[in-house]
Amino acid sequence: MSENIFWWWFFLCTVAGFNILAWTLSAAALERRRAVLSPDEYDLRRVQLLLSAGYVLGCAFRSALPVYDIQRFCLFDTWLSSVIVGRSVATFAELCFAAQWALLLGQISRATGSGVGRVTSAVVVPLIAVAELFSWYSVLTTSNLGHVIEESIWALAAGLLVMSLVWIWPRCESRLRPLLLAWCSAGVAYVAFMFLVDVPMYWARWLEDEASGRRYMSVAQGLLDASQRWTVSHRWQDWQNEIAWMSLYFSVAVWLSIALVHAPVLSRAGIGAGRDGRNPARRG
Repeated sequence: MSENIFWWWFFLCTVAGFNILAWTLSAAALERRRAVLSPDEYDLRRVQLLLSAGYVLGCAFRSALPVYDIQRFCLFDTWLSSVIVGRSVATFAELCFAAQWALLLGQISRATGSGVGRVTSAVVVPLIAVAELFSWYSVLTTSNLGHVIEESIWALAAGLLVMSLVWIWPRCESRLRPLLLAWCSAGVAYVAFMFLVDVPMYWARWLEDEASGRRYMSVAQGLLDASQRWTVSHRWQDWQNEIAWMSLYFSVAVWLSIALVHAPVLSRAGIGAGRDGRNPARRG
């Protein structure tokens, strides 16, 4: 293994260990707070904690055994590095992460009486499930067009979350608005990155493949290939385009997942009055 690749892998494993420790401490902190939380608040946070566990452990697995799906590259010669295993773990983890956001937005929307937020919270997980199908299409057929659609759907889901939070903004009391602002800012940055960097990258790869006359696999061929073929590569050139997003995804995104466990839980009693002095949750 080249020195650069070794230190990158070591970084991923170190972060994964830190993330598991952070989740464990988060679980302990939640248990200590159980006595001061209402049953509904505790139950909501408990579900968030379990969903976060799925994401934390999924990302830890993918950190220890990185896989470059379409090229079938991996760092270790084991069936656990096959695309079938890695993509299955990723699908489960990403659906858990999407469910965390849907759960949080649904709770905020019920507290504020936001119909827009309730609809968005209901469609987030189905949208991401569709995105996962396109991801599977790409990794099995080796066509990057599926990734173009997949990443576009992720960006769309994030955009809907931001729009819903903006809609909810006037209905929340001022002490909660800095948190909404932080979430919206992160969401806007994510959408911008996806549409300005990530989606164009996959689109360019697909155009290059089309221009070179690349022959794609059928889904059935891809299932067999992804189950049986993995190529060990320790060359920086093979991994350099994947390193940035993997490093951020397996660190910052996981920290956000853990933080959602302790996000404020709103109730109608905690919603600030509107400009006319009435409870905005009653306006429909």
